[in-house]
Order: sequence, then C-alpha cells, then structure tokens
Amino acid sequence: MSIRVAIIGPTSYTGLELIRILLRHPRARISYLASARAELPNIADEFPQLTGRCDMTCRPLDPAAIAAESDVAFVCLPHVAAMEHVPRLLEAGIRVIDLSADYRLTDAELYQRVYGHAHTDRMHLGQAVYGLPELFRLHIEDARLVANPGCYPTSVALACAPLLQRGMVGEGTIIANSASGVSGAGRSPKPNLHFPEVNEAYSPYNVGIHRHQPEMEQTLSRIRGREASVLFVPHLLPVTRGILSTVYLEPADDQISEEELFSAFEDAYGDEPFIRLRKRLPDIRDVRDTNFCDLAVRLVKDRIVVFAAIDNLVKGASGQAVQNMNLVYGIDETAGLLF
Repeated sequence: MSIRVAIIGPTSYTGLELIRILLRHPRARISYLASARAELPNIADEFPQLTGRCDMTCRPLDPAAIAAESDVAFVCLPHVAAMEHVPRLLEAGIRVIDLSADYRLTDAELYQRVYGHAHTDRMHLGQAVYGLPELFRLHIEDARLVANPGCYPTSVALACAPLLQRGMVGEGTIIANSASGVSGAGRSPKPNLHFPEVNEAYSPYNVGIHRHQPEMEQTLSRIRGREASVLFVPHLLPVTRGILSTVYLEPADDQISEEELFSAFEDAYGDEPFIRLRKRLPDIRDVRDTNFCDLAVRLVKDRIVVFAAIDNLVKGASGQAVQNMNLVYGIDETAGLLF
C-alpha cells in the first residue's frame, strides 16, 4: 500500500524539491497539494519542469479534506504560519513533518526571543520529535509530529556529533563558519538577493545573531549531555544551492591524533547510508541534488577542523524530510533518495 502524501505550501523551493523526490518514491503518492493563495495555481504552471510529470492543481488548505485523502502532510510554510495549521492537521488524524522552524526549539520562551513571536501551539511543541535521523533515529520512528532540522544546523550537528559523543571536545566555544547558496533564503523576492546583488559577491551576514545558532546550541548540548556554546558565522555564496560548513573545535586531549578523529567518525557513521567520510576535503558540487552529507576532519595547529557539505534543499530540507517519513512508516530509509 502506498503512503498518501499532502504538501502544504508546494510553491516553495522545498515544496518543489519534495515533489521531485516523491515522484520517484516507490512507496509514496502525492495526494494533495494545498495552497493558501487566493488564486490556486496548477503546479506545472508554477514550475514548468513538472509538466507531464505532475500536473496537479493546488487546492485550499482544508485540514479535513487533506486528512480524508492523505496519511502524512509535509508543511512547507514559513515560521509562524506553520503553527497556525499544524495543530488542525494533527487533530484531523494525519502525521505531520514540519519543515519550518516552529517546532525545532523545545523552549517556547526561547522561540519567542529568537523569532519575535509568541508560540501559539505549546502542547504540540512539547510532543515534536527533532528529525535528524543519524542522531535521533529511534525517537523518530512512529512520531506523530517531526520537526525537520534547519539546513545549517544539520551540517554542523553532523560535523560535531561523533566528537561530542566521545568526549573528544574541550569546553571552549565551538565556531561554525558556514556558507550557503541563495536558495536557503527562500523563494520570496528580496532586494538584497536579486542576481546583480549576489552575483560575483561573497559576504557574511547575521554574525552571532542568526536564528539557527540557538538550534545548533540546543542540538549540540543534547548530544553532549551538557551545555555547548556555538559562535555561528554564516555567509552567502553566489550559487543556487549547497552548504559548506567549517567547524573549529578545541580538543579535550592535546595528544589526540588525526587518525583517532577519523576513527571516531568511522565508528559513528560507518553504516549510515547518507554520510560519506572523505579523505579529500568536501565540495558542495559533489553533494548537489543528493541527500548525502560529505564529511572530512583535520587536526590543524592543535585545533580540530571538521568540514561538512550538504545540499541545503535536499539533506538540509526536503530530502531529510522524506528520510524522516521513511523512518516513521518503517520502510527503507533510502527509499526515493538514492538518485
């Protein structure tokens, strides 16, 4: 039996990516495309690349109608908008995988400080499962609500987890220097993201105040078992998609070797289908349009340096969301994602 899938907000970049993945998924079928637009678009008119592959017309965002035709809903709405609809979808009886930031932070007060808006669904906030499969797989299975991680936090958490789990990192602040393609800012037009503004440019932004920094600290503290401090420095790359994170960590033991560091990653990720440990340094070109995270580690001047490359729209968003769906339904975790 196929899994009937609804996509809420399919005209976003993450919505398009979900459609592309689900069209080749052996066990899933797109059953409902829900849009809040006044004029409901045909998805192939919105994205001509889908012509002849998915010619569905979007329908109203009606939880009861969605639940009648779907088993699971991917919510691709902006933060704040997502938590207006997630409770009604859950109450209608379907599972939800939320790609917004509304259910990632476990503390409602922290959410309000970071996003500038009171959390209006505290009950489900406490029930949401953070959907980073390589680290929290057992918690994701059978979840009713999965909070899909942010793209930057995915790369940084996967870069740090093996070392934190083994007590190989000292008490100093973890520095994450990351660069992302422009699609990470979403599809809505913004003056600073027009082609003439970003082409042949490379710049940092929101240093130390980016909304993903608290999510990183929450995740790394959970992995470590005590507080972890992160300084996050994001940059905008003049490319469409991809993230490269370079993470600097203080070693707990000054006698540690690079071979021991690599062994820690091998032990942690050796059986993971979407983690590739590299001897050479990662490149976003090698992960484009895939659900892989490429990792490499070096020991440089008594500092651990970990490199992580992902596609921000796949492993950083829609691909990881499908990976979570596969886990929730107990099917092959790689289904629809090895392409």
